[in-house]
Amino acid sequence: MSNAILTEHSANRLVIRFKNVSERNPLSIGVLVELHAILDNSLENGPIRIVFTGTGDIFASGANLREIALITGESAPEFARRGQTLMDKIARLDSTAAVNGICFGGAFDLALACRRRIASPNAKFSHPGGNLGIMTGWGGTQRLPRLVGEAKALEIFLTGKRVGAKEALRIGLIDAIADDPLEFALNLHEA
Repeated sequence: MSNAILTEHSANRLVIRFKNVSERNPLSIGVLVELHAILDNSLENGPIRIVFTGTGDIFASGANLREIALITGESAPEFARRGQTLMDKIARLDSTAAVNGICFGGAFDLALACRRRIASPNAKFSHPGGNLGIMTGWGGTQRLPRLVGEAKALEIFLTGKRVGAKEALRIGLIDAIADDPLEFALNLHEA
């Protein structure tokens, strides 16, 4: 296990916590590979409820921009496929994103892949790729319009706008706001 992820198992539940706060919890290639392995291993033991969360006031910052800068035309399909297959795997699971703070880029895609999204009052959602000259390849462009409508999704993608928790709830991006989104998510799973 890397220093970027902490897992907490209990009965039929798995909490996956991103904990590389010094780098804003990036979803690096190593983290994606580790998440694939964690989910595959968990699925071998039968149905499980999964909650993703971050540390402090950072859920995750998305793909590692240093790694993206090294992507070539030849390596781009593999990079996109790794993220797409992970997000598709998450979408098929009983999954919740307990968004405790910033949730940008690929992390936003991960939250969108979850069945439920619970956010802290200070959570911020953004897809800044448009401002960086990149666009997500991990499924967010399909999932976000289904939740918030095409016009609002285009606004978020094309402007890199940061959407706060209150607006996210109003537009249907999240299911609830909670002071402790992880506790809220775990209690949801107990219900």
